[in-house]
Amino acid sequence: MADCTGVISQMFIYPVKSCAGIEISEATLTPAGLTHDREWLIVDQDGQFLTQRQIPHMVWITPRLTSEALYLSAPGQTELRVAFDQKSTPRQVTIWRDTLMGDDMGDEAAAWLDTFLAVPGKQYRLIRFSPTASRISSREWTGDIAAHNMFSDGFALLVVTQRSLDVFNERLMERGFDAVDMLRFRPNLVLEGLDAHSEDELSELLLHTEQGVIDLKLVKPCPRCPIPNIDPYTATSSPEVMDTLASYRRLDRMNDAICFGMNAIVQDGAGRTIRVGQPFEANLAV
Repeated sequence: MADCTGVISQMFIYPVKSCAGIEISEATLTPAGLTHDREWLIVDQDGQFLTQRQIPHMVWITPRLTSEALYLSAPGQTELRVAFDQKSTPRQVTIWRDTLMGDDMGDEAAAWLDTFLAVPGKQYRLIRFSPTASRISSREWTGDIAAHNMFSDGFALLVVTQRSLDVFNERLMERGFDAVDMLRFRPNLVLEGLDAHSEDELSELLLHTEQGVIDLKLVKPCPRCPIPNIDPYTATSSPEVMDTLASYRRLDRMNDAICFGMNAIVQDGAGRTIRVGQPFEANLAV
């Protein structure tokens, strides 16, 4: 018998790392997470990855997906179409400690990014995760499991309970600030029916689908960088989100890092479908 149960209340993907997210109702699970999540990456002319940490208005780049292409829109820009079957060239890129070959999406995409991001002395390329590439999550946290991810910060999925956000917003409003929505924290799966921050104590999430069981292993609390301070609608940054988290979410086991949510990896169920409203069972870490 499972230690606790609930339902998936929201799902999100972020096709281009650190750009706007898309709320979805269902997704196919891959070994590296939800289909198309963090499948594309923006790099500079040296192949170094970029995020809202360096360029907050990246959050205004809004993706949409069809069966044939990724589309990007941004204020003042004509929508960019990047076909899934578009011819590409290999390009070496670096994301955190990993250097790998990605698929460069071409000069039209690069010019679009240069025009919108408009940082003097910088040129940008849009990179797709190559089907021949492999990026493995830290074995310090996954142990014997060779867990795949694409261009996430290191793990296939981020899991957050709805009550975690609710409690955070209660504290934020007590300090005189407006509540924020879940997009500040960029999760993939939002869980309803569990206590606030109970995701910290879970070891396993099981979803019984028509195609079989999906088994997700929760492996590491998620230390938060300053990105939650950036309003996804205005691209402006102010310190109240991280200041509020710092008042109660420093975890001893993470060397006093400010944490919110749990990173998860795929143990079983690649090729199966996760849906909003789907019940789950969860087990506590021993």
